[in-house]
Amino acid sequence: MRVAWLISILLLVAGCSSSTDGEAERITPIPPNSSRPSSSTTTPSTKAPTKPPDPGAPVAEVTAWIEAGKTVDAAQYHVAMREGVTTDLGEDVAFVTPSGKTNCMTDSKYSGGALACLVELTDPPPRPAAAYGEWKGGWVDFDGTTVDVGSVHGDPGRFTAGTGPQLPYGQAIGFGDYQCRVDPVGLYCANRAHNTAVRFSDAGIEPFGCLQRVTAPPDIGEKFSC
Repeated sequence: MRVAWLISILLLVAGCSSSTDGEAERITPIPPNSSRPSSSTTTPSTKAPTKPPDPGAPVAEVTAWIEAGKTVDAAQYHVAMREGVTTDLGEDVAFVTPSGKTNCMTDSKYSGGALACLVELTDPPPRPAAAYGEWKGGWVDFDGTTVDVGSVHGDPGRFTAGTGPQLPYGQAIGFGDYQCRVDPVGLYCANRAHNTAVRFSDAGIEPFGCLQRVTAPPDIGEKFSC
């Protein structure tokens, strides 16, 4: 009896040991959770506008596109040339687009530094009946709050000095409250003081921001105002 009892005890101990060993073999360490998302986040980069703004675009979009251009040194544009004669413009600036269709200049002496451009418009506004003097349908004045297209000028005025250096495509120039950038589709100029902008091209004058078409005075062809 005692022998049988001992055999039973040994068999029971062996069974428990085998069961424990098998359980130990099935236990494997838990690997680190490698699929846990990283705590770092990637912020999308803000890309500069790549194409000129369309008519009716928000003025912020126009300004951003202008500012994305490569800025030139405005000191190079304080002169104008005519028939081989160079005129120092002092504080004023002058430049012409590569197409030669838009010639711009400021005049701090008579207009407080407002921008004026002579544009070879395909369809300039006709001369009003009440306008007396030499009519220039492509003369555009942009002071920030108004745009006048077509006006009377007995002489070239500020443009007597000729034209400024060429402003290359894709480049921008800043002066006073203005920032301008030229593109094959036209010249874009923004007035930062009044948050307005204008596109000058032979196809026409396109205002942005608060500038809206209004009834023009008797001696002005077209007028936009805030």
